[in-house]
Amino acid sequence: MLINRVIQSVCKHWLLLINVSVGIFVSLPWLAPVLMDKGFPQPANAIYFAYGFTCHQLPQRSYFLFGEKFMYSRQEIQAVWPIDNILVERQFIGTPEMGYKVAYSDRMVSLYTAIFIGSLLFGWVRRRLRPLKLGWFILLGIVPLFIDGFSHLVNDVSGWGFRDNNAWLVRLIGTTLDAGFLIGDAVGSLNWWLRLVTGLLFGFTTVWLIFPYIERAWGKALTTQDHDLRQLNSTVSAGHSV
Repeated sequence: MLINRVIQSVCKHWLLLINVSVGIFVSLPWLAPVLMDKGFPQPANAIYFAYGFTCHQLPQRSYFLFGEKFMYSRQEIQAVWPIDNILVERQFIGTPEMGYKVAYSDRMVSLYTAIFIGSLLFGWVRRRLRPLKLGWFILLGIVPLFIDGFSHLVNDVSGWGFRDNNAWLVRLIGTTLDAGFLIGDAVGSLNWWLRLVTGLLFGFTTVWLIFPYIERAWGKALTTQDHDLRQLNSTVSAGHSV
């Protein structure tokens, strides 16, 4: 039967289906600035709109393509987009001179790329990898992401600025650090590194937690279906022989 073949195919090739789906999802945000640069704003804006449901899309925390810099500070963006409201700031996608932003933030780039790479790597260890313990997932994946993301949210909404200059780190470790490392969100800054690492941790631990269970579930489903088909074939053969 067709339905049995479909189920059997999904059971055998579920990882390929996920890899293709995640690969498309990870790639589309990078396609948006390409489309803008090549003069196709309608499909680009559709991508920006769709991914707006997955991310804040703040331009000062996003990568830009086809411009002078890979990332811009909030001050540089406000020089051409003088808006002091984070709900409106996210609508800035770039200019021909500055280039155009990727459709989700740098943290989402690291997070979803980690899921995609982890999904690819899982194919090498799918038969022997045990699921990550839930406690380790919370400790390594969720807690760092929550602390970093929530502190950014509080900083942006309150205007306190403690994540803009990260002076708290100097007081914490008791030594002076380079201002270029502490201030802002540019590539190589403390904020950038924290978003990169927390995104990678969440992405890889998500795959490690969930994928072994999916592998086990689809494997059981395939075994059950094979058993049922053999029984059905045996019954049909017995009926023909009679």
